[in-house]
Amino acid sequence: MKGTPPVKRALFEEDHEQFRELATEFNTREVSGKYAQWEKDHQIPREVWQSAGENGLLGLAVPEEFGGMGIDDYRFRVVLDEEFVRAGHLAVALAFHLHDDLVLPYLLAYGSDELKAKWLPRMVDGSTITSCAFTEPGAGSDLRAVRTKAVRDGEDWLLSGQKTFIGNGAFGDAAVVLARTDAESGRATESSFSLFMVERSEGYTNGNPFDKMGLRASDTAELFFDEVRVSDADRIGEVGQGLRYVKEQLPQARLAIAVAAAAIGTASFDQALEHAKNRSTFGQALTQYQNTRFELANLKTESHVTQTFVDQAVLAFNNGELDAHEAAEVKLWASESAKELSDKALQIHGGYGYIMEYPIAQSFTAARLLTIFGGTSEIMRETIGRAL
Repeated sequence: MKGTPPVKRALFEEDHEQFRELATEFNTREVSGKYAQWEKDHQIPREVWQSAGENGLLGLAVPEEFGGMGIDDYRFRVVLDEEFVRAGHLAVALAFHLHDDLVLPYLLAYGSDELKAKWLPRMVDGSTITSCAFTEPGAGSDLRAVRTKAVRDGEDWLLSGQKTFIGNGAFGDAAVVLARTDAESGRATESSFSLFMVERSEGYTNGNPFDKMGLRASDTAELFFDEVRVSDADRIGEVGQGLRYVKEQLPQARLAIAVAAAAIGTASFDQALEHAKNRSTFGQALTQYQNTRFELANLKTESHVTQTFVDQAVLAFNNGELDAHEAAEVKLWASESAKELSDKALQIHGGYGYIMEYPIAQSFTAARLLTIFGGTSEIMRETIGRAL
C-alpha cells in the first residue's frame, strides 16, 4: 500500500528519503512473503537480523569506531519505523526498536570503552540480538519493586531473579538487566539498583514465547537468572545509578513508541480508505455513504494531528529538548490515537477487519499494545499530572 502523504510535512531531507529507499528495498527483499510464517513461528529468523546489520539498519547511533555510522539524527529511525509499518511488518519494527531504543542508549551513554568495544559491534552487525529486562511479575511501571538481585562475588556479580514480558527474550543473546545491588539493606531506595549487560550463559534461561494477540513474530518471554556470573566489566555505569539512568533514557524509549503509533494511525486510515473505495454494498461503494465519508474525514484529520505532534517531538529530541514529561505527553496522545484510529478503521472493514490476514487486523492488535508498553497510559497521565 502506497499510503497517503502527510499534509505539509517538512520533517525529512534528501538523505532521509534515500535511506527510505534502502528500508523499502530491505522490506521487499528480506521480509515480504515471509512475514506471515514468522508470525506463526513467533520468531524473526536470525539471518534477517544479520542482513539488517549488513544493510546498515541496526545501531545507527553507534560511533564509527565501534562499527556504526554515528548517526544521532532520530529522523532516520522514524523512516525505518514508517517503512516497516507501511509494509505491514509491524513486529520487525518492534523487535528492532527494542534493540536500538531500549538497549543501545544505555551502552552509549554510560558504558565504559571496554563495554562498548565488546557489545556495540555485535549489535550493529546483527550477530547479537538484545533485549531490555526490567519488568518483573510484581514490578512493571514501579521499578522500585524489582526483586532481581546482583550480589558481589570477588571481581564478579551473581545475578538471580525473574523477568517477564521481555521482547526478544526467547531467542535473544543478551539483555540489559536492572537488578538490586543492595538487597541486604532493607527497603529499596533510588540508589538501590544497577544495570548490567548479561549474556546468555549457565543459569540464564528463558520460557517459551508468549502466545500474544498480535505482533507475534517479535518474540516475548520470561527470563530466569539463577546465580548467573556477570563480570564487573559488564556493569553499565556506576553502582546504584540504575534508576537514574532509566529515567534519563525515558524520552527516547517513549518517543520511539509514539513514532510507531503515529505510523500505525496513518496506516489504519490508508487501509480503511482503500477498503471503502473498493467495497460495495447495495450497489455503491462505501465512500458513497455520508457516514463513511465523515468517519474517514475524522480518521484523516486525527492522523495528521498526531503526526504533526510526533514530528515536533522528534525535532525536540534531536535538539536535546524533549524531557520525560513531554515524552509522556506525546506517547500518551499517539498511542491512544492509534488505538482509536485502528478501531474505527477496522469497523469500516466490517467482517473483513476481523480476519488476521487483513492488514487492519494487525494494525489493531499492534496498536492495542502501545497504550501499555513502555508505561501505561495511566502512568503517562500520572507523570504529566505531577509535573503540572
